[in-house]
Amino acid sequence: MRQTRAVADLLDRWRAAAHAAGAKPDERSIRAGEQLLARWREPHRHYHTVAHLGVVLDVVDRHAGLAGRPDLVRLAAWCHDAVYDPRAAGDANERDSAALAESLLTGLGVPAPAVAEVRRLVLLTAGHRVTPDDADGALLCDADLAVLAGPPAAYDRYAAAIRREYAHVPEPAFRSGRAAVLTGLLELPTLFRLPLLAARWEAPARANLRRELATLTGSAAH
Repeated sequence: MRQTRAVADLLDRWRAAAHAAGAKPDERSIRAGEQLLARWREPHRHYHTVAHLGVVLDVVDRHAGLAGRPDLVRLAAWCHDAVYDPRAAGDANERDSAALAESLLTGLGVPAPAVAEVRRLVLLTAGHRVTPDDADGALLCDADLAVLAGPPAAYDRYAAAIRREYAHVPEPAFRSGRAAVLTGLLELPTLFRLPLLAARWEAPARANLRRELATLTGSAAH
């Protein structure tokens, strides 16, 4: 893998999180980070890229004090879209990403309880449904959905990137499927669970979702 400064920084962050979780500080952790980055750089990805990984990690780092085990949240961020196939059905990507996390972290010597927690966190990103007492799950899911609260132009770039990832889907089917995803998000009691982030992001995120949904269904946003 070509080592740019940005890549080197990401790998440093990976190793720090893995070692904090109990991984042995040897060459295997370096190779594991490189393998994960290679997945995030697959050519079929347009939104689920290293840039998305960086955003999620940045949110986790900024609000690490709200989590019980921020190192495990960081590892879950690394793994949550490590497997990403736009043609996969249902929550197959999340399940496969969770299985990859389990295998990878176990091989690095991370203790079994920590591995199980990372697996649990990764699976949460399938539906972003978090119980009120789950601060670690809330931080991961809030970070994963941060893109929804961006300025309209940034949100539109995100939506366009999602469409490129699903270029194989005919337009009518894409509109229907994407509308279902947006409707499911809008039906969540709250998109963001951590009060600090909800206060800042909930309103703009819902406005963006309603606006995109209106373009997909031909209805007026409200």
